[in-house]
Amino acid sequence: MIGPEGEQLGILPTPEAFKQAQEGGYDLVEVAPTSVPPVCRIMDYGKYKYELSKKDHQSRRHQKSTQVKEIKLRPRTDKHDLEIKIRQIKGFLEEGNKTKVVLTYRGREMANQEMGRAVMASVISELSDTGTIEYAPRMEGRSLIMIVAPKN
Repeated sequence: MIGPEGEQLGILPTPEAFKQAQEGGYDLVEVAPTSVPPVCRIMDYGKYKYELSKKDHQSRRHQKSTQVKEIKLRPRTDKHDLEIKIRQIKGFLEEGNKTKVVLTYRGREMANQEMGRAVMASVISELSDTGTIEYAPRMEGRSLIMIVAPKN
């Protein structure tokens, strides 16, 4: 048994340990149930849980989560519109987010997939200085998909 200040109290029967904890206004918490005899500690359990949640919150505050942003293109996206989309992708990469570029084919565009691949190649060449290609352009159904990650 361990006391409220961390001192050893020795081996005590459970009712006596519980009584000591109640007298001090604390809780009896089982720390190591598998050891023989089991180790218990007298502590304020509510305060302990509160401190754990504060530590967890502090550790999560300093973490940066990355998101996957998505940009949609078409094979016949015009030059100026493509420049705007590329500028958006560069903005996402500068913020530290990954970007998923999806080029969707509709109808007869599937018969002429080279147009879409040319658009993706121009996007790749424009992003060579700000991002790295994490997932090369691949066909998934009627879409050509690639993922760009920010450069370190």
